[in-house]
Amino acid sequence: MPHTLSASAQSSGQKSTPSSAPTVDELLDFARRAAADPDVVGRLPLDPEGRTWLRLEGPGGSEAWLIGWPPGAETGWHDHGGSRGAFVTAAGELAEQSVSVPLPGAGWLSLELATDVDRVRSLPPGQGRAFGPHHVHQVVNASDDHHAISVHAYYPPLPLMRRYSRRGQVLRLELVERPEEW
Repeated sequence: MPHTLSASAQSSGQKSTPSSAPTVDELLDFARRAAADPDVVGRLPLDPEGRTWLRLEGPGGSEAWLIGWPPGAETGWHDHGGSRGAFVTAAGELAEQSVSVPLPGAGWLSLELATDVDRVRSLPPGQGRAFGPHHVHQVVNASDDHHAISVHAYYPPLPLMRRYSRRGQVLRLELVERPEEW
């Protein structure tokens, strides 16, 4: 990751205390407030070639990031290691492709998905979504000429990320990344 800086995106309003785990609604609310704050969004350096990010102070001990997406950038299929989360587009537009099935949390390397489990969401500025601990998706900036910016929050802080390949209806685990690797 080319850019990592500390920044605080806490704003007025209800906050979780460190002893209480934030809900997905609280994570989504935090992401919406941070995405709507021009001072927070304006801190992010944008790179024409690759994604950039800044670490934010999330609510209740969560992990949060402000991410810049150059035209055509995407995450590839992945999950968040059992963490729940939320993200909101601050600028530009992102598309999320996800599978809407209760995937097992562990113990599988390849999974054949049923038909009609794919979901696609278009997320213009101010729009986002929250998700549970077994959410597998990929996020894409499909624009040919505009950057997108988004705010993401996860709880518990990401213990790992699993990367998948997708061929038709088959999802295959390819790589497990630990925090020290990103």
